[in-house]
Amino acid sequence: MRKHSFVLLTALLFGAAPASAQAPLDLPQPSPAASVSQRVGLTDITITYHRPAVNKRQVWGQLVPYGQVWRAGANENTVITFSTPVTVGGHPLPSGSYGLHMIPTDHDWTIIFNKESRAWGSFFYDQKDDALRITVTPRPVEFQERLSYTLDAADDTGAVATLRWAAMAVPFEIKVDTPQVVAESLRAQLHGLPGFAWQSNAQAAAWCARHDVALDDAQMWADKAVKLQENFTTLNARALVAEKKNDATTAGELRAKALTVATEADMNNYGYTLLQSGKTDEALKVFRQNVEKHPDSWNTYDSLGEGLATAGNKADAITNYRKARSMVKDETNQRRIDGILKGLEGTQ
Repeated sequence: MRKHSFVLLTALLFGAAPASAQAPLDLPQPSPAASVSQRVGLTDITITYHRPAVNKRQVWGQLVPYGQVWRAGANENTVITFSTPVTVGGHPLPSGSYGLHMIPTDHDWTIIFNKESRAWGSFFYDQKDDALRITVTPRPVEFQERLSYTLDAADDTGAVATLRWAAMAVPFEIKVDTPQVVAESLRAQLHGLPGFAWQSNAQAAAWCARHDVALDDAQMWADKAVKLQENFTTLNARALVAEKKNDATTAGELRAKALTVATEADMNNYGYTLLQSGKTDEALKVFRQNVEKHPDSWNTYDSLGEGLATAGNKADAITNYRKARSMVKDETNQRRIDGILKGLEGTQ
């Protein structure tokens, strides 16, 4: 009896161990995981998915049947995430994560953004959870063995998400109202520690003025910045807002006042801002004022020379660059100005 008990115990111990000790191993998957992300302004767009291979199969219409909801990848949900509200195919979509599904056909496709993003593929898909459906037109492309997603043509206004697999590409356009997103972000940020600093309030006001958004908030922030510290930057921010609100008189008065308290660096930076905005005559006026206020600075002549060269006035540009060259001490800027003079004098 004891012998049989020992044999039975041994069998239980050694026979049961493999079954009870099984655990998933980390091995390469037939359809490896992947993700692609893109920031648009302050909005993050991310697609996470798995990449099946063609593997000598007929994909469209066979492996992926036409007219049926497809998980737009392999394994669990393909998921697309937006950190802020967006517009997809011309339709608004709130921020969040969505299960991405598609209904392929031999013509137009349906792209589905479903509120359930944690399911396995499309097996548990329920149309009642759809947040948005759009229709797009696929296009033929060069053959690609593994499925992939890209976020192309990205700028501050949006990007184009594209599924590519086999010889087919399926693009859909994502748009972001970046000025509104930034304005909302600034409101939140300025309720925190940055709200105590004149620099943050002035920067927020100037950004909104330049992008013509949230001008009432911009006015409040500019006023607060000036109250915290009246200087060139805060006065100029107020001027920008006044200009956007079509108050040219106030804008002009504020800019004039700002220039009276501006440092050499303030005026130099302001001049370049005007120059880069195509306001060459205004930039030259500021550069000349800087030379008058700081005649002992080689950099003021250097900047005036650049402005004059941009305006096509080579003779006066050469005069100012020569003046800067006679004053500058460091070899790097000496060589830089020598190169500029050589170019200008060679084209006269």
